[in-house]
Amino acid sequence: MRSRIFAAAIAVAVLISPSIGRAAPAPAPAPAEVTGKHIDVAICLDTSGSMNGLIESAKLKLWTIVNDLAKIQPTPVLRVSVYQYGHDSLNANDGWVRKELDLTNDLDEVYKKLNAFRTGGGTELVARVTQSALNDLKWSEDKDALRLIFVCGNEPADQDKQVTLASVAEIAKKKGVFVNTIYCGRAAHPESNLWKDFATMAGGSYSNIDQNAAQTQVVIKTPQDEELLKLSTQMNATYVVYGGKNGDARKENQAAQDSNAAKASPAVAIDRTVTKNSALYRCDTWDLVDRMKNDAKFDIKSLKEEELSDELKKLKPEERVEFVKKKAAERDALRKKIDDLTAKRATYIQEEMKKQPKSEKDKSFDEALRSTIRTQAATKGIKIPE
Repeated sequence: MRSRIFAAAIAVAVLISPSIGRAAPAPAPAPAEVTGKHIDVAICLDTSGSMNGLIESAKLKLWTIVNDLAKIQPTPVLRVSVYQYGHDSLNANDGWVRKELDLTNDLDEVYKKLNAFRTGGGTELVARVTQSALNDLKWSEDKDALRLIFVCGNEPADQDKQVTLASVAEIAKKKGVFVNTIYCGRAAHPESNLWKDFATMAGGSYSNIDQNAAQTQVVIKTPQDEELLKLSTQMNATYVVYGGKNGDARKENQAAQDSNAAKASPAVAIDRTVTKNSALYRCDTWDLVDRMKNDAKFDIKSLKEEELSDELKKLKPEERVEFVKKKAAERDALRKKIDDLTAKRATYIQEEMKKQPKSEKDKSFDEALRSTIRTQAATKGIKIPE
């Protein structure tokens, strides 16, 4: 049924329109390993239907979802992938499915894709996009890894006449991947049963959501908001770029996603600030502060002159390490301030929310993802604090 505005649920990030085709920067050196468990999340979005509200909900709530995961100790290795399916411009031979973003820990790139999202009609093949995500992605092979797929939409889930839901569910169970479905429509609609059955067959969870709920939720302003936004700007000045054009592009993308978050709302910008202050926000591939912190074997002297930023080129080789250490100390001081303000802000919001009337509306996009991730994480011994 090709004529549904495009966009169904992302989470955790998100994706790019076929009409906006700018290639991502070339990959930089792999970041150092961390000790936490691996969490891989693939978001499969129906880009054909009347779900513009879901795109907006994803933009508003991506950082909230990530901030939940940032509470996990030790810090997990989070990677996010984004698929779109059902858009008119996609290749019919591929089942109108396209991988927009491979599994990555670059959260700025995820948010960039989400903000580039556009809409257009199409045919929605739920089984095909899920099969593609299962077979095409290099899922973590760690035995304790949490591997999740979220498939979002509101058309009949059994439109695919070549690939069956049952066959895809079998692949998911063999690979140890939870396939979760999010139906964006009336809970009582007959179509919802197929989405529910698919999740059950694949060992995942089913959710029914109000795609517009995030835009109607109460947003509470706090006394800490203004200072947090100022600290976010100051934090950006502590990043020391390396890697030539690739590093410059990633630093520019950081600023661009700050701007996108600010345009969405002050609350989104603050949620992004909290994410940037967490251990999940890693910029090892282009920022020397993170690289030196997370890679004990790394030596700035190993970088070629063309890989250095202009500010480092002006310094003598022996001065460069001290320069980065100074920036690291500045960032640590800012982190402490942000942590303190974030805790006070959370307390203030908690008290104010007690004064708000209880809502009986359908679950929103972020609530569906956060609830499902929390439950399934527990099966891997991963506890997400409240």
